[in-house]
This record gives sequence, C-alpha cells and structure tokens, in this order.
Amino acid sequence: MVPLIRTLFGVVLGGLLGRLAAISARFHAGSAIGSRKVVRRGFLRNAALGAVLIVVSEICFGTVRLLWPNKTGAFGKKLTVPSTNIPPVEGTPYAYTPGKFYLVHTKDGLMALYWKCVHLGCTVPWVPAENQFHCPCHGSIYDYSGSYKSGPAPRSLDYFPVEISGAGDAVVDTGSPKQRKVYEPSQATKI
Repeated sequence: MVPLIRTLFGVVLGGLLGRLAAISARFHAGSAIGSRKVVRRGFLRNAALGAVLIVVSEICFGTVRLLWPNKTGAFGKKLTVPSTNIPPVEGTPYAYTPGKFYLVHTKDGLMALYWKCVHLGCTVPWVPAENQFHCPCHGSIYDYSGSYKSGPAPRSLDYFPVEISGAGDAVVDTGSPKQRKVYEPSQATKI
C-alpha cells in the first residue's frame, strides 16, 4: 500500500513541478510580449534548479523521519508487575524486559532499578554469584539496591517510582526515572 501511495504522490508532485518549471521558463525566456522562445541555457538552469530542490526536499524529509521519536514499545508508560513476580526480601532481582528495569526487594521496600549504566548507558546485568550488578563494558559495580560501589560510573543506578495496587501488584512508572547519588530508605516503596 505504501509503495502505491508513494508512486501516486510522485506522479502528482512531478506533474506540479513540471508545470512550475514551464511557467518559470516563460519568465526567463524574454520580457517581450508574445516571446515564448526557450533558450538552452534557461532550460538547463531551471532543470538543474528543480533537481536540486527535489533532492534537498527528500533529504530534509528523510532526516525529519529518521529523527522523529518512534515510541512503539511499553517503555515510558506505567507497567504492572504481578505480585507473583515480586522477589522476596534480598532475593534475586526480577528482570522486567519490556520496562528495562530490575525489581528488587530491599529491607526498606520495593524498588525498580533502571538497568542502564549511568556511565555510558550499557545494560547492567545481575551477577548472582557475587550478589551485585556488574557493567560488562567498563566495570562499574552496584550493590543490591543499585548503590554505586566502584568503577567509572559517577553515581548510583537510576530508579523508577513504584506504587502498590490494591491487588498487591507493583505498578512501575517507567516514564520518569529518578537520579540519585546514594541509596536512601525513602526511595523504596513499602509493601
């Protein structure tokens, strides 16, 4: 369907540009009334100008289309994690892939840690053998609550606000990540 629309658009636009080129050629041909002679230099100038305008407009349209945000996933919205997936206190973090966060249950409550490293944006995996998060690219290390321990990262992992629904499910707002330097008990949501 898209190629058909693009073809029809091209035919219509080409026809309009051709008529505009013909009209502009009349103005360049001569100032005498009734003079409709088209000289080669004027025709080539108009043809080159038209080609350049078409190419520049395609580049502009392509750049705008490329840079336009394409939010089609779940990230950036409020996401619900069922109560069955909430980890026990100090248990293995639950990785929620559509929301790009880990759900951890500290002694103070529930937290949703954004899994993007604050150093250069790498995905930080959980290493169960050491009970901490390790950035595989640059070596930043974070503890269970996402607090910075070592490495080139400038601060602790970002976190998302968490609410507990009436059914006991965790509702995580991935549209507003919160920055922090250190872990504070107020960052966790009591269950």
